[in-house]
Amino acid sequence: MPYKFVEGVAMADVAFEATGKTLEELFESAGRALTNSMIENPEKIEAKETVTFCLKSTTEEKLLHNFLSEIVFYKDAEMLIFSKYELKFSKKREEIILEASLKGEKIDNKKHHMIVDVKAVSWHMYKVEKTDAWKAFAILDV
Repeated sequence: MPYKFVEGVAMADVAFEATGKTLEELFESAGRALTNSMIENPEKIEAKETVTFCLKSTTEEKLLHNFLSEIVFYKDAEMLIFSKYELKFSKKREEIILEASLKGEKIDNKKHHMIVDVKAVSWHMYKVEKTDAWKAFAILDV
């Protein structure tokens, strides 16, 4: 479940590609890319607090965007950053349902070296596709 940062796409923003063999792996890779774009030393994030939430959407593309936006929300509202992702997907009629449990801790500027502050996940050039595996491309507004 790797990801890589993509240079030269957006001048003042951060772009990444995330991949995964499964939808769970894709979402975890994208979540890590988002967090790691903000924190220089993500290995220092401890699993001290747990946040759970449920999201629903009609497409994987919208669901991933909502998931990443939720991570940004918790960073802004609760000062939380995450290092562990437990994700469960199900389908009900036309909807894809994500039950997420994220573990992390409050941002501590003495412990976590902040690089940038992600404000939002852009829809510009955003995409999610499935070929042999899942792949996503996103630009983060910083």
